[in-house]
Amino acid sequence: MLTLEYFVDDFADALVEVDRRGIPHKNFRPGIGPYGESDAIKVALIEMRRKATVRYANTLTKRQPDLLIPSDWMIEFKIIRPFGDNGKEAESWSQNLLHPYAGNTSLLGDCLKLLNVEAVERKAVVVFGYEHDPAIIPLEPCVKAFEILAPELLGIILSSRIQRCKKGLIHPVHQTLWVFGWEVLSQDEPKIRC
Repeated sequence: MLTLEYFVDDFADALVEVDRRGIPHKNFRPGIGPYGESDAIKVALIEMRRKATVRYANTLTKRQPDLLIPSDWMIEFKIIRPFGDNGKEAESWSQNLLHPYAGNTSLLGDCLKLLNVEAVERKAVVVFGYEHDPAIIPLEPCVKAFEILAPELLGIILSSRIQRCKKGLIHPVHQTLWVFGWEVLSQDEPKIRC
C-alpha cells in the first residue's frame, strides 16, 4: 500500500529531476517552475514511472481526479506561485487554495469534490509551489490559511500535513520547491455559523 508520505516524496523528487534537465516549458526560462499544473504533473509522473515502474504503472491522469492510483489514491493537485516567470508578483495566486465554495476549482473546492465521490481509493490533496531563496513571499501563510479554513469554515477533516522542501532549482525566480499533502478524511458540521 502506497502511503501519502511516499507519494509526496516521489512527486517532489520527480519535479526536481525534471528541473535538473533544464528543459524550458513553452517560451519560459528553463526549470520546472514555469510549467502549468497539469503539465508539471504529467512530466513528474513520467519520471515517477521511470524510477518506480511497478508503483505507478497503472496511474492515470484525468480530469476528475487529477491523478488516480487505482485501489490506492484519488489525488487533486494545486500549484501556487506568488511570482511569474518574469519575476513580477502574480495576482490572485492564493485563490488556488482558498476560494471556499463547492464547485470551485480551489483546493477547498477540490476537498469538497473528493468527499462527494464514492470510491475505494483514499482521497488526498497535494499542493506544490515555488519560492525565491530566501522567500520574498513565503507559501506558509497561504498553506496555513487553507488548514484553518478547511475545518473551521467547511468542516473538512484533514490528516496532518506532509511537506517536503527542495532547494537549488535552476529557475531564477522559482528557486525552492515546496510540496504539501493531506489526506481528506471526512466532513463534519462547519464550526463557523451565522
